[in-house]
Amino acid sequence: MRRRDFIKAAAGSASIWPLVARAQQPATPVIGFITGLSADVSARYAAAFGKGLNETGYVEGQNVKVEYHWLDGQYDRLAALMADLVRRQVTVIATPASNAAALAAKAATATIPVVFSVGEDPVRLGLVASLARPGGNATGINFFLQEVAAKRLRLLHELVPKAVRIAVLVNPANASTAESTLRDVQEAAPIGEIDAAFANLARDRPDALFVAPDGFFLGHSSQFATLTARDRIPAAYGNRDWVAAGGLMSYGTDFADTFRQVGVYTGSILKGAKPADLPVLQSTKFEFVINLQTARALGIEVPPGLLSIADEVIE
Repeated sequence: MRRRDFIKAAAGSASIWPLVARAQQPATPVIGFITGLSADVSARYAAAFGKGLNETGYVEGQNVKVEYHWLDGQYDRLAALMADLVRRQVTVIATPASNAAALAAKAATATIPVVFSVGEDPVRLGLVASLARPGGNATGINFFLQEVAAKRLRLLHELVPKAVRIAVLVNPANASTAESTLRDVQEAAPIGEIDAAFANLARDRPDALFVAPDGFFLGHSSQFATLTARDRIPAAYGNRDWVAAGGLMSYGTDFADTFRQVGVYTGSILKGAKPADLPVLQSTKFEFVINLQTARALGIEVPPGLLSIADEVIE
């Protein structure tokens, strides 16, 4: 071959090599993220999930894509949403803070990894074979809904010792959480739309209100604060976001940390870990939060003992 021809051939092949190299690079993994929460409260929890991914070397928009689906209590969307994620073969399905989403994901696929955080025993729910050895395509975090509900009720009674009739507000669309909350608290309250429910409460005049942990309710925390203030009803919630919005008190799992843990497990699976071998974690961070301004408005004097054990006091 003449030297000039060799140079032309080499130059021509140089334009092909980068195309081949790009074609051989793996596709960016896609995470289907589904929770019952509202998009209105998404920033804090999306950031916590992203922090967990970062701890395992994944950065959204760089080496992983996250598709966020905030149900805002519209659980009837789950079946179609899961079917779409399975059809497109996303890499991992993450379902933080939602029993309903976790169960829907488990029912939709036996092959795509699922990372959940649920309030009930995941073995009893049928998500895993055991906590130590999940054995299937799902693993995640258990945040002790039953135990937390009992303690939240005790704290509410200490804060409002004269309360005898306590109404429990649940979302029937979130059947798993609603049933467990009613079972654990051993009380019941009529439920429809939020305003209609409060109309019933105003008529029945309970001494206090126990609000079930629910994504739809959390997305309407300001509405709850307004209505409980209007009707002068002391209310206990499962998350500090309600108290920050003006609710009286909350006790429950540190939800932001739960989302972070789901992010860590999701990243671990992206790196090659198998859900069957990742033990179900159990929450160790809980928060007791009191809003002193709301307590004063309700004429409640917070006992010094409760103030001393509160993780946060909002003035």
